[in-house]
Amino acid sequence: MVCLVSRTGRELQRYNNLGCRQVVGCIPYRYKKGSDGNNSNELEILVISSQKGQAMMFPKGGWELDESVEEAASRESLEEAGVRGNVERKLGKWTFISKRYGKCYEGHMFPLLVQEQLELWPEKNVRRRIWMSAAEAREVCKHLWMKEALDVLVERLKSPQQKKKEDVLPCFLI
Repeated sequence: MVCLVSRTGRELQRYNNLGCRQVVGCIPYRYKKGSDGNNSNELEILVISSQKGQAMMFPKGGWELDESVEEAASRESLEEAGVRGNVERKLGKWTFISKRYGKCYEGHMFPLLVQEQLELWPEKNVRRRIWMSAAEAREVCKHLWMKEALDVLVERLKSPQQKKKEDVLPCFLI
């Protein structure tokens, strides 16, 4: 058994040259299983609740100095949503002002093709996770920049050249 604990503190946080805190997130997704047990073409998106409320969003958190952006994305998905998988090609970068703190953030978002869903994870007791359709996820997600990232993902997955080998970066944290 591996004991997992969420990182805390701001000592290792990254900031861009404008002083905006850099955060990284993932949109965990999978294809629904058909009645025959095989994957269908029906896309499912995993959303999580915020720690302090009922708002729904995608896993995200600070990008720290001792990790790559892909490692940070994978770590946040594990800590907040209890999923592991393949971090794919970046969806984009968004700059936004936090409504809660009034501070500038630079958000990097990645798709995460889920390979494993854990029963126990670091933030299990403070978050809910729910699989739903992309349209439902867009509806319930509280952050505009995350909705825009979801739109990019859905369009990318519709593309006939959606799965190039160079798009997939296996990244697991143990």
